[in-house]
Amino acid sequence: MIEYSDRLRAAMEARSTSVSQLAAGMGVSYQAVKRVLDGLSKAFSAANNARAASHLLVNPDWLATGEGPMRTEANTSPGPDVKGMYPLLSEVQAGRWTELCPIFQQSDATDWRPSTKNLGPCGFMLRVRGKSMENPGGTPSFTEGMILHVNPDIDPLPGHFVIVRRSSTDETTFKRYIQIEGAPYLEAINPDWPKDEKYLKLMPGDAWCGVVVDASLGGLI
Repeated sequence: MIEYSDRLRAAMEARSTSVSQLAAGMGVSYQAVKRVLDGLSKAFSAANNARAASHLLVNPDWLATGEGPMRTEANTSPGPDVKGMYPLLSEVQAGRWTELCPIFQQSDATDWRPSTKNLGPCGFMLRVRGKSMENPGGTPSFTEGMILHVNPDIDPLPGHFVIVRRSSTDETTFKRYIQIEGAPYLEAINPDWPKDEKYLKLMPGDAWCGVVVDASLGGLI
C-alpha cells in the first residue's frame, strides 16, 4: 500500500476500530481522523502517528512510511485498551477546569497522556507534588511525580481520592476524602505527615475538581 490513508484504514479494519474510537483513543477530533482517511490531510503529525499506532497496536514506522513489518514482535502480552488521551494539566488549570474544559483546545496542552480508564469528556491528568500522599510500605501510595487520572464527573464519596481547590488559598490539593463525626475532611495518607496538617476540614467555598480513578508512573527517564 502506497498511501498513508491506506495503511491507516487497514490497521483500523484489523482492529475493528471506528473513526470515533480512534479519535477518542488519540485525543483528537473525529474530523482530524476523517481528513486523513479521505486523503485531505496527507498524514498525521509524528506525535499523532505514534498515538494512532499505539492505539491500533501497529509499528509506528510502518504506519508512517510503509517500511518494516506492520506489527513488531513483543516480549510482553498485549495490555488493556487505551480508552482515551487526556491533557496533563498544571495545578492552576486543574483548579479552574470546570470553566476551562468547554473552551479547551488540543493545542492548549503540550502533553497528552493515555488512560485505560474512561475519564469522561472533561477528564484530565495531574502530576503528584509533594509527599503527603506517599505511604511507604502501604497501598496505595502516590509518590511525587506520579500521574493521576482524574474524572471530574464522578460525585465524590468518602474513601475516594480527590482533587480539591481550597477557597482559603485558591490552591489545588490531592487528598483522600473522609468523614469524621459526619463532617467532611481531606486526609493526607502519609503516616509520618504532621498531625496538624494530616486532616484538613472541607470549608464552604472549597471546590471539587475531580475523583482520581487511576495513577501511573510519570516517566522513568
